[in-house]
Amino acid sequence: MRYTRLHDWLAWQETLHPRKIDPGLARVSAVLKRMGLQRPGHAVITVAGTNGKGSTVSFIEHVLRAAGYRTGAYTSPHLLRYNERIRINGKEVSDAELCASFQRIDEARAEISLSYFEFATLAAFDIFARAGLDAAVLEVGMGGRLDAVNMLGADVAVITSIGLDHTEWLGPDRESIGREKAGIFRPGRPAVCGDPSPPRSIGDYAHTLGAPLFFLGRDFHYRRSADSWSWWSTHTRHDALPLPALRGDFQLQNAATALMAIERLPARLPVKREAIAAGLRAACIAGRFQIVPGAVTRIFDVAHNPHGAAVLAQALRDEPCPGRTLAVFAMLEDKDIHGVAAALHNEIAAWYGAGLAVERGAGADQIGSAVRAAAPAVPLSLHTTAAEAYHAALRDARAGDRIVVLGSFYTVAQTLPEAL
Repeated sequence: MRYTRLHDWLAWQETLHPRKIDPGLARVSAVLKRMGLQRPGHAVITVAGTNGKGSTVSFIEHVLRAAGYRTGAYTSPHLLRYNERIRINGKEVSDAELCASFQRIDEARAEISLSYFEFATLAAFDIFARAGLDAAVLEVGMGGRLDAVNMLGADVAVITSIGLDHTEWLGPDRESIGREKAGIFRPGRPAVCGDPSPPRSIGDYAHTLGAPLFFLGRDFHYRRSADSWSWWSTHTRHDALPLPALRGDFQLQNAATALMAIERLPARLPVKREAIAAGLRAACIAGRFQIVPGAVTRIFDVAHNPHGAAVLAQALRDEPCPGRTLAVFAMLEDKDIHGVAAALHNEIAAWYGAGLAVERGAGADQIGSAVRAAAPAVPLSLHTTAAEAYHAALRDARAGDRIVVLGSFYTVAQTLPEAL
């Protein structure tokens, strides 16, 4: 074996491929064929979108588990531990399982160079193939058409939402991005779109391909009441469903999309209402409007683009607090920092900006400039790290205030352990 420790495997993978982001299916396709993994024996649900992917994966995963099915789930990036990326029946795979899979991939790839993400995706495919699954739920990393996850044909393809992110790779507008994400569709297989105002390109591509496409607001619907919600499609209706464990009204859109995907699964995977209710109550995902209660409430959210920030702003309005909202804010420099700050500025009483000492991390001065442009009259302090900014906000907070930490997976990863 090349390495026996997961840390060593991951450090090596980061240096193996010349480009960190290198979309394309040729490399993964070749290794997949060598490993004999092209046709899994389980159902595949692939989830793409700008925001809401991780939550939608969690809803599908937990509902299927509650129905008694053996599930796999693949998500990225991880928050605190690499093992979070691959789950079997809700449990993270072990270091030993990952190391063994990496060795099999390394032997199969021979001369083929693979990126860090491609190694992870192939490991998920490999581990799932050996796990005796009924269904695997796969989160697309970026885009869809050229993402490594797309090497497995989806039995049901899902698009959660379309916003402006990764524009240098996916295109400058929602139409271009929608077309890239629709690349996960397959001829004759159902596709689900949970964006309430989808780009036309998604429907056009599905029609050209011959993929039956189900739209939120046309083919399936939802409505919230005081302490429950209803969901219905052309063939099915569920009333008085429990509100999801994942907080925020925006999660109903993700849950509704997940239920439509589940309805379109192969007939061998029927799901009853009891399993839907149980799965909604159980679904959880760290760093998505994750609330840590206390005299000062802390909210951790990985929102890192204007669309995600707008959703976060609405969630904050839906759950008002008696005091002030203080924002701990750090982002990657190639993201729309100003757009995120602008989407939130009406909700924030003070900003605590920070630099991220990671590749592509923005400096504190960049964060400060963006916040100043978006909210010139709001108090701002700048700090070297997200952890320092978080502790500064804690010192300034009074009982009844809340702190929201946002901007990147890195921002949440560097602060969430301080709160738990």
